[in-house]
Amino acid sequence: MRIFFVFCLVVFPMILLAQNTISVHVNNVSSKKGKVNVAVYNSDEAFLSFEQVLTTESVQANEGSVVLKIANLPAGEYALAVFHDENDNGKLDTNWLGIPREKVAFSNAEMKTFGPPKYKECAFHITSDYIININL
Repeated sequence: MRIFFVFCLVVFPMILLAQNTISVHVNNVSSKKGKVNVAVYNSDEAFLSFEQVLTTESVQANEGSVVLKIANLPAGEYALAVFHDENDNGKLDTNWLGIPREKVAFSNAEMKTFGPPKYKECAFHITSDYIININL
């Protein structure tokens, strides 16, 4: 019984705090210029805010597809925003109306005619390592 108690005391918290990895497979990358960037959000309030992004990752662009790995995420709800920074200036270029000039995409949703999708449309829940495909 004592061994079981010690086991529960040590292992159970480790299970609760288990960290997960999201493998983001970005398809339809138009060129090998610049980088493909992904931003991870965990709330509606933070969604698409540069100041409140949970974490980011980027990888050199490759025509066709790229894979980005977001590690050390606890179980929970997340939404992703992806863009291809073709000129590698570190930001999403937009026109004077704020419409993106570089390709953007979201987890589980597409850009709408009059703006980006909402957090709840993009959100997904993870409890273990997770693979998601996103088309630019």
